[in-house]
Amino acid sequence: MTTMTQSEITEVLNRPYSKELLHRDMLRMAYVAKDGTPRAVPIAHAWNGAQIVLCTSKNAPKLHALRANPVVALTIDTEVHPPKILLIRGTVELDEVDGIPDEYLQMNGTYEMTAEQRVEWEREVRSLYDGMVRIVVTPTWAKLIDFETTLPSAVQELVERRSARQEAV
Repeated sequence: MTTMTQSEITEVLNRPYSKELLHRDMLRMAYVAKDGTPRAVPIAHAWNGAQIVLCTSKNAPKLHALRANPVVALTIDTEVHPPKILLIRGTVELDEVDGIPDEYLQMNGTYEMTAEQRVEWEREVRSLYDGMVRIVVTPTWAKLIDFETTLPSAVQELVERRSARQEAV
């Protein structure tokens, strides 16, 4: 597994496209379930400048799995061509809190909702949850794929092979 220094991770996460992606509401989190099989779930998130905060109910099955194996992979991407893709690996800390964490209420800023829907959503959230668990992800690895300056490693390898073949001709 490739290791990265904190300064390398910070450099990737501070790129303009990375910042844009980190301010989207939804990501996909992959983890190893209790039965040993992989899971990938869409989940809302908030970025605090150093960590990614996800919130879930106290009875969520993923919490048992994350306690047993606190390593996750996250993907945040766009739905346009060419896509912008931010890949993050990290470790989680679980923080059970009373009430609704501020991050949970803030993380729905780009998710399309009218003012009336937002008021109703927040009322429903406050009536449903007596507390939540903050899943705090500390990045240990990050890669931005923007198809302008960075490519997936396999595609980059193919580009280099093509260049070598063309130079040989």
